[in-house]
Amino acid sequence: MAQDRRTLFVGVDVGGTNIKAGVVDDTGHSLSRASVPTEASRGHETGLANIERVIQLAITQAGTNLSDIRGIGLATPGTMDIPEGRLIQPANLPAWADFHIEARVAERMQRPTVLQNDANAAAYGEYWAGAARSAGSLVFWTLGTGVGCGIIVNNMIIEGAHSHGGECGHIIIEMQGGRLCGTGQYGTLEAYAGARALVSRCLEALETGRASSLRDRAANEELTPLMIAEAAEEGDLLAEELVLETARILAVGTVTLMHTIDPAVVLFGGAMTFGGPGSRLGQRFLEEIRREVHKRTFPVLAKKTKIDFASLGSDAGYIGAAGCARLKFGAD
Repeated sequence: MAQDRRTLFVGVDVGGTNIKAGVVDDTGHSLSRASVPTEASRGHETGLANIERVIQLAITQAGTNLSDIRGIGLATPGTMDIPEGRLIQPANLPAWADFHIEARVAERMQRPTVLQNDANAAAYGEYWAGAARSAGSLVFWTLGTGVGCGIIVNNMIIEGAHSHGGECGHIIIEMQGGRLCGTGQYGTLEAYAGARALVSRCLEALETGRASSLRDRAANEELTPLMIAEAAEEGDLLAEELVLETARILAVGTVTLMHTIDPAVVLFGGAMTFGGPGSRLGQRFLEEIRREVHKRTFPVLAKKTKIDFASLGSDAGYIGAAGCARLKFGAD
């Protein structure tokens, strides 16, 4: 028998390559998980059809019906107007610019729908049902091609006045001669700690003559963060240095936010966690973040702030999106 519809939500995580969705109950437990290609280049009408398809797949897998779903949460990347439910210029979805996605999904699915930034949604997933569960506040760094961030305080997502609160990958950490970020700005945290930046820093070091097992690989194929991580695991000194330097850079951004909102928990997730808690390198990466934070912050914050890896992995986005629907439409 299907559960009462007021206790079930659908979360949808829209990415440039795939759209993930799942049915999530009132406690944050995922009952299903489905994924379909985004087909972003084919425009938002194809995107809408794919969102509908992945929602229906998730509902079927959960053994329930659309009528049992209390609300739908949409997590998408890029600039947006959250109150209007409108995408402005999503970099990963250029054909979806100026698209009122919230209203169109609500109309198509005939269920209440709410839009949220994907990093904010992932942060809320960890806050509601992941590694920050029972914490009063959270800073969540998502590490990948770029550096995303979400901030939760007292069950409230920090969206800001213009829907771009928590974009802390773009805080400035170098005022003079800083590295160029994908946004066109110089000296941002992302310009130093994102995946593209890691590769660029590695290539620059190799050009200066640094010894590394990566030299031959870089000469024959495109260098990737995974190659750098593998070399570090094998004891390559340059690769290890780059990984630990990345940790120290992220610690600087973390200290800035600790001194701004004093969060109970700071979490790190995404593809650029170097294997996370399951790898020796991932553990060294996190410990280096902790050490650098302790050097740079107030002692009371260093002692009391929990710094750890996220726990939901790639499910955080759709689980958090479902949680946003729960926040918006209630659980009773």
